Amino acid sequence: MKITDLMIESAMLLDMKATTKEGAIDELITSLEKNNRINDPQLFKEMILKREAQSSTGIGDGIAMPHAKTKAVNEATVVFGHSKKGIDYKALDGQPSYLFFMIAAPEGAADVHLQTLAALSRLLIDHDFVEQIKQAGTAHEVAQLFNEKQAEHDAEEKKEAEAKNAHALKASSEEQFVVAVTACPTGIAHTYMAEDALKKKAKEMGVAIRVETNGSEGAKHVLTKDEIARAAGVIVAADKKVEMARFDGKKVLQTPVSDGIRKPEELINKALHGQAPVYHAEGGGAEESEQVGKESVWSKVYKDLMNGISHMLPFVVGGGILLAISFLFEHLGKDNTIFQMLSAIAGGDTGAFHFLIPILAGFIAMSIGDRPALMPGMVGGFLAASANAGFLGGLAAGFLAGWVIILLKKVFSGLPRTLDGIKPILLYPVLGLLVTGGLMYHILNPIFKWINTGLIGGLNHLGTGNAVLLGVVLGGMMAVDMGGPVNKAAYTFAIGVFTSSGNENGLMMAAVMAGGMVPPIAIALASSLFKHKFTEEERKAGITNYVLGLSFITEGAIPFAAADPLHIIGSSVIGAAIAGGLTQLWNINIPAPHGGIFVVLLGNHPILFLVSIIIGSIVSGLILGLWKKPVKQ
Repeated sequence: MKITDLMIESAMLLDMKATTKEGAIDELITSLEKNNRINDPQLFKEMILKREAQSSTGIGDGIAMPHAKTKAVNEATVVFGHSKKGIDYKALDGQPSYLFFMIAAPEGAADVHLQTLAALSRLLIDHDFVEQIKQAGTAHEVAQLFNEKQAEHDAEEKKEAEAKNAHALKASSEEQFVVAVTACPTGIAHTYMAEDALKKKAKEMGVAIRVETNGSEGAKHVLTKDEIARAAGVIVAADKKVEMARFDGKKVLQTPVSDGIRKPEELINKALHGQAPVYHAEGGGAEESEQVGKESVWSKVYKDLMNGISHMLPFVVGGGILLAISFLFEHLGKDNTIFQMLSAIAGGDTGAFHFLIPILAGFIAMSIGDRPALMPGMVGGFLAASANAGFLGGLAAGFLAGWVIILLKKVFSGLPRTLDGIKPILLYPVLGLLVTGGLMYHILNPIFKWINTGLIGGLNHLGTGNAVLLGVVLGGMMAVDMGGPVNKAAYTFAIGVFTSSGNENGLMMAAVMAGGMVPPIAIALASSLFKHKFTEEERKAGITNYVLGLSFITEGAIPFAAADPLHIIGSSVIGAAIAGGLTQLWNINIPAPHGGIFVVLLGNHPILFLVSIIIGSIVSGLILGLWKKPVKQ
């Protein structure tokens, strides 16, 4: 991809006037609008801020790459800006940002914004080139510098490809050669900056290197078996999980992706001189223990749990909404064809809901023990569901299966290497299933069946006061972090009840749905009623929160909460708790796990459900409007 094909000189800002992050974003967006590259600056800014809420696009070293893909864009564009004084863009390295590349991609442009980010990152790793851009006096000079750098980079890639082919034909055992993998959580800038830093430094050192990138577009330049076999060492500069089994028996240096950018020479030297532990794919070598030790127990448990829940949620949402719709047709008779079809594909013993607990357990187990743990985890979850051990039994099955496989790996780590092949295809499946299934069948299922039956029985017989209190707690939790761990804990509890208790199961779902709808609606109300308390951009963004809130998309409140956490979260929790409590006071049932206003008619008291949300939203909106300080003009 040629960057200058997306740049227009008339949109470049060589002396930005902004002094804040939001000001910089506004200035760049204004330039896009003036050049007719976007048709809805308000929507485009909302998408930019939504991306910033995930993590700052200030990638460090004085560079920021805000980006968004939306229907507000007319034509894919990169607008360049230079701040001579620097702007506090909340960059990942905490330093001011001087060079800005705002990437605007139209909705139907596939992954053009990701390709652009990757291409820019590869060019901007060169500090000399960055300094040349800073010194450029005209837009034409900036474009010319990019064209020259692009041509240089393309020539180097061609030369590297030719060299790779030559190495493939004649690989010398005496050659200094290392391989590396780079990856960051978002799979964009840092992945490719680490790649280029390692390649550039290796060239200076006279060391041959092959770098695989695990970016947003998937794995590129994948390492071959021959390359791994003849490499003196392996560098894995990654902040997310990459395929490691292929490095079994090699000395592997595992390090954050930032070290690949800032310490390439040190990493290459360590790899060349064998200053790294030997990686054992099946035995849990020393380096694995060291990595695990750096992660807190809660962080590890949460990551494993979220892996199970994230894979389960499509079954919950798809199956749950279709199952709820089937209830409408049930009134026409259970012989109704549509009712029978929806029930078969969504619930019962054959549909999506039948897979919830096995999928949850299987992917929790896989997060802990990798692929060998998937099968025993899923079977353990199925046993829990069949024994009425419920959602809690599924959680237990997932963690049990994962740690059983970890234990088996340690037990069999001393076997001869010639037997490695039978571990994943015989020992782990048979013994993993036997131990997990046996413990679930004889010990854990009876325990969790008792707990699950008691929990559901208790919920079904809660007095009004206790039910309201539980609704208050669940509703308030949905607004604490708006999609984070506390929110997910409340939603997970409601899902557990939803999948276990029959047609009454929508009680807790009503509480969490109402609680999750309140924050964005409350922000929309406050920005409409108390306009002097919000900037013009916030007022425009607030309007979209009406739609997001009604759709049960709590995340619409995140950009506001990030800018003003005390007032936004404080007021939202109060209103969400009230809404959740009212749903229990009025015994409201919503038999669908998602959908917001679109599934209201499926409930037993749709009007009262809407009243609960309206009351909670008004309370939150008024508190926020009265509490929040006016905007300084």
